[in-house]
Amino acid sequence: MIKKVGNVTLNYEHYSGVDLYSDGNIENDLLEIVKNYKEFEYDTVIAERRNWPVLYHLSHIRGNIVTWLDISKNDTVLEIGSGCGAITGFLADKAKSVTCVELSEKRSMINAYRNQARENIKILLGNFENIAQNLNEQYDYITLIGVLEYGAQYFSSENPYEMFLTLLQKHLKTNGKIIIAIENKFGLKYWAGCKEDHTARYFEGIEGYSHTTGVKTFSKHELEELLHKAGFTNYKFYYPYPDYKFPLTIYSDEYQPQEGDLDNNNLNMDSERLTLFDETKVFGEILKDGIFSLFSNSYLVVLEK
Repeated sequence: MIKKVGNVTLNYEHYSGVDLYSDGNIENDLLEIVKNYKEFEYDTVIAERRNWPVLYHLSHIRGNIVTWLDISKNDTVLEIGSGCGAITGFLADKAKSVTCVELSEKRSMINAYRNQARENIKILLGNFENIAQNLNEQYDYITLIGVLEYGAQYFSSENPYEMFLTLLQKHLKTNGKIIIAIENKFGLKYWAGCKEDHTARYFEGIEGYSHTTGVKTFSKHELEELLHKAGFTNYKFYYPYPDYKFPLTIYSDEYQPQEGDLDNNNLNMDSERLTLFDETKVFGEILKDGIFSLFSNSYLVVLEK
C-alpha cells in the first residue's frame, strides 16, 4: 500500500500494522503541530510549550549533526530510524534523495507532514531487517542517528549489532559512507549524575546494563571492536558537544577542545539529574591528560566503504 502526504510517499509493504516504538500521546501533539505550523514557527512553539519531547523532535539544533557533512545534490541517502523527521529535512536539503526507514506509522506521518513540501523524500515503513530483503538500491550515505543501540531489538541474531553493520555494506556504494551517532556509555555526564538516556536509570551504562536488555551503548573501544568485526577499517571518530542530540560544537582528534571550552553541561533536560561534581573542571583535567575521546558524551563515527 502507498500513501502520499504532499510530495512525500509512504510505502506500507513491510509495515506490520503495529507501531513498535512510540513516545506515547505526545506524538499526537507533534502531529498536530506539524500539520498546523510551518518550520520557521517551530521555535515559537517550542518556547510556548516548554516541553522536552517538543524541543527534542522539532529543534533546528538537531540538524547540526549532519549539516556539516559533505553531502551533495548528486548523493542519495538512506536514513534508518528516521523517527519524527528531526534530521530528514536537513538531509533532503543537501542530497539528491532521501529514503527513510521507520518502524512507526505515527512517527512517519509526523515526518511526512513536516516535510510535505520537499520533493525528494520517501518513507519505507517496517523493520529494516525485512525491508532490506527487497531493497536493491545502493546509497552514497547511510545514517544511523540514535539507532545502532537498538539493534538487539530488531535483528534476530546472536550478534545483532555486528549483523546490522554488516548488512548495511550491501546497500552502500563504493566510497560510500555510514554515519553513526550514539551516546558514549562512559560519557562524563553519566559519571556526573545524568540518567542513562534510554533506561532513565542512574549509572546503568557504566555498570554494564545490568538491569537492561534490548538496548545498549558502547565505549569507544567497544565501538571500534564492533566496527572491525563488521569489516570496517576506514573510519573516523568525531565528538559532538554537549552530545549528538543537540550538538553545538563537533570536535575531532585534530580539533580538540581547550580547557574551559566544555562549560555547557546542563542541557540534559529530558530527566532529572544529580550533580556530583563540576563537569567543566573535570573535563579540564581530562583534556590535560589527553583522554577526552574516552569521556565525550557522544560519538559521531563516519565509516567509509
